[in-house]
Amino acid sequence: MTAPLPPSTTAPATVELVVLLDEDGTPCGTAPKAEVHHADTPLHLAFSCWILDAEGRTLLTRRADVKKTWPGAWTNSFCGHPGPGEDPVDAVHRRAADELGVRVTDVQPLVPDFRYRAVMPDGTVENEICPVFSARLLDEPAPDPDEVGDWRWSPMHELRRDVAADPAPFSPWLLEQLPQLDA
Repeated sequence: MTAPLPPSTTAPATVELVVLLDEDGTPCGTAPKAEVHHADTPLHLAFSCWILDAEGRTLLTRRADVKKTWPGAWTNSFCGHPGPGEDPVDAVHRRAADELGVRVTDVQPLVPDFRYRAVMPDGTVENEICPVFSARLLDEPAPDPDEVGDWRWSPMHELRRDVAADPAPFSPWLLEQLPQLDA
């Protein structure tokens, strides 16, 4: 006879939920993040953050090749999804640590009403109300390789020049946010 297995000593993995939104931006439910991005992605809440430094540079990241949406694309510093009931600024702090291994300070709204919809060549859709923030680093980046494939500092004027010369390597939300940062 086999002895029963001892109770598990590891906590069950938590499912990351995203907040689903009505067309007017009112929360109307939740869905697991792993299941929300597909050909008919519902409108949901997200955020983007641009890390800026005193020299007029921004931290650009190249999305890891394992990412479901826009793998390998260069984009703003990091993005994420506030959880149900989570303050967006708290979500910025959480994702900075999770994605880049950093603490941030001076989190400020830049484009609070940013919204976009983009379709990948394989038909996967992003459909987000996505407030845009800026922040400053308190630590040297130590990115999670499942999130970030590469990173670099770029002066904003060089980023604008690079985007104008060839937008293909950049995420669609970066391309839409960049002109709004000047407004």
